[in-house]
Amino acid sequence: MLKVGDKMPDFQVQDQDGNMVSSKDLLGKKTIIYFYPKDNTSGCTAEACSLRDNHEALIARGYNVIGVSKDSANSHKKFIEKYALPFTLLADTSTRMLQAFGAWGEKKMYGKTVMGTLRRTFIFDENGILTEIIENVDTKNHAQQILK
Repeated sequence: MLKVGDKMPDFQVQDQDGNMVSSKDLLGKKTIIYFYPKDNTSGCTAEACSLRDNHEALIARGYNVIGVSKDSANSHKKFIEKYALPFTLLADTSTRMLQAFGAWGEKKMYGKTVMGTLRRTFIFDENGILTEIIENVDTKNHAQQILK
């Protein structure tokens, strides 16, 4: 798992439009990378809408917002269109990026232990150095957690 002060892991993942996005593309701007389990589920939608509704405030602070899940690019495109999301979503269908960031692991679902996406947010400075990790995400108020 990443720690504050670590460099952003290298990755290259497809966005909702089929374009490849790499860690190198994110250098030069403060970046929020948030990992979430699944498009169109209640908690993930609340989290995305919190970031959408506060997107101008995040931009004003110099942040670039990137969401990541293992859903397909097509699923992300529909999610963006349905909720008018103004930021990029990356389709990590292989879970390599999720694993590199420590956002893939064991979790409990319906009393069973399964492997899945851990809801986590990583905030990086302009040089790709990790400045903050949010592990206890409040989906309805996630933007406020970041802007505090």
